[in-house]
Amino acid sequence: MSKKKSNEIKKDKAEVKPEEKVEAKVEKEVAQDEELLASLKKENEELKASVAKEKDDYIRLMADFENFRRHSAEAKLELVGTASADIIKGLLPVLDDCERAMKMLTEADDKVAVEGTELIYNKLMSYLKTKGLEVIKAKDEKFDTDFHEAVAQMPVAEEDKKGLVFDVVQTGYTLSGKVIRYAKVVVGI
Repeated sequence: MSKKKSNEIKKDKAEVKPEEKVEAKVEKEVAQDEELLASLKKENEELKASVAKEKDDYIRLMADFENFRRHSAEAKLELVGTASADIIKGLLPVLDDCERAMKMLTEADDKVAVEGTELIYNKLMSYLKTKGLEVIKAKDEKFDTDFHEAVAQMPVAEEDKKGLVFDVVQTGYTLSGKVIRYAKVVVGI
């Protein structure tokens, strides 16, 4: 029996060894899988951070481009506005000459010349009004330094005429709400 028992013990030892080997192998594989999982999680987090950074950079780049586009459009509009304002400022002396000519022709009683000059003046003025030009109303208005430039003062007898524009020496104009030439006026004091 002792041989039989010794064979059984050897068998038990032999059976125990493969189970331990399997357990050790499984534990080793589990440890490797956990390491792999940990490294994959770390890589996943790094990739998420990289994607978030790239997305943020993309959004910022698009915002910068949109700001650049808007700024360029505003600069173009300002350039066109400045160019048209310079052209209109250059035409103001022509309007002044037309006004003077109409005044002189009215005094000379030449109706045909007055009508012709008025026609030219009205066509030019209506065109300039479509571009935003407006005449500054001054005569009998309260003197306003935002629109009027006092070139002279004149004493007036009536108390209610003091501080009002008595006469307009040169017509003033605004272009799109901005003064391009102040009305030169005589103010009652």
